[in-house]
Amino acid sequence: MSLNQNPVMPTDSELEILQLLWEHGESSVRFINEKLNLKREVGYTTTLKIMQIMNDKGLVKRNTGQKIHLYKAALQENKAKTTMVNEFITNAFNGSAKELVMHALGHHKATANELEEIKALIQSLEKQS
Repeated sequence: MSLNQNPVMPTDSELEILQLLWEHGESSVRFINEKLNLKREVGYTTTLKIMQIMNDKGLVKRNTGQKIHLYKAALQENKAKTTMVNEFITNAFNGSAKELVMHALGHHKATANELEEIKALIQSLEKQS
């Protein structure tokens, strides 16, 4: 699936599952359900249904070669996040990355380490210009 041609954007629940698949790799529905239940109670059948829908949408791939079906993310994490951030900047901040950054830093307390990383990124970008 190419995120450049009519991408299917994941819902919040689907994104939560994708993040677990990106972190843990190919996993069973039971494993994903157990991880979800560490945050909030989610029924097994609900997790199964969401993952089946994700398979139909092309967000995950299902390996049916074993007794237990295993799922893996069909989207590369970086590409998915880039597409979602670009869409968010376009829709919420009228295409302005500066507005996004200013809003985020103005409404979220960044740690000293995060600020140092941001400064280093800005310096790196300035050198490329």
